[in-house]
Amino acid sequence: MAPPASTLVISPIGDPDTELIQAVTENVHRVFDLAVETIHLLPDVDFALDPARNQYHSTIILEKLAAGAPSHALKVLGITRVDLFIPILTYVYGEAQLGGKAAIISTHRLGEGRLSLGTDKIVRFRAAKEAVHELGHTFKLRHCRDKTCIMHYCRSIRDVDRKNIIRLSVELSEAAGKAREGKLSIDEMRGGSMTITNLGGIGGTHFTPIINAPEVAILGVS
Repeated sequence: MAPPASTLVISPIGDPDTELIQAVTENVHRVFDLAVETIHLLPDVDFALDPARNQYHSTIILEKLAAGAPSHALKVLGITRVDLFIPILTYVYGEAQLGGKAAIISTHRLGEGRLSLGTDKIVRFRAAKEAVHELGHTFKLRHCRDKTCIMHYCRSIRDVDRKNIIRLSVELSEAAGKAREGKLSIDEMRGGSMTITNLGGIGGTHFTPIINAPEVAILGVS
């Protein structure tokens, strides 16, 4: 049996900024506490170009990234310099498959606004935040109303700057600590996509796990 997928794959597209890739890698690893690997899955995204808009359809790119993901990849994050869009919006900073495999971010518009710390440094910081945001969607996290929350929906670069990546890192660490100590409340465990249950400690030879709606699966260990 193949080992379970456990790596976040960063996939730079085109000519990457190595320092930006490093910043994204470090922050993604810190927040999600998973191994991170850089693999070039797509040489370009010309296949997603809409000539009428002179922009690239991010949903099409997501499908290619997901299809090309290696077997050990839990999630894949594409990073590109081109301007992304979805048909109902003028542009997007990124997109993700909710609860799926792939996410993508674009640095094309991350240099906008007031850049008191220098363009490169600000763009890297913004990219790191957008990377965590979009990967959060692949783990079924939805948009947050709190403007400082990393999962808040961004309509402008000011929205990106308000989001706090450190807050999410702290909250995830606290939740992981509670889980290890068996102190998570019922409400804190709701909203997931899968349950793992273990009845081995009480004996028996078999049992039938029942899926907890609206989750999609349950794994019974005996």
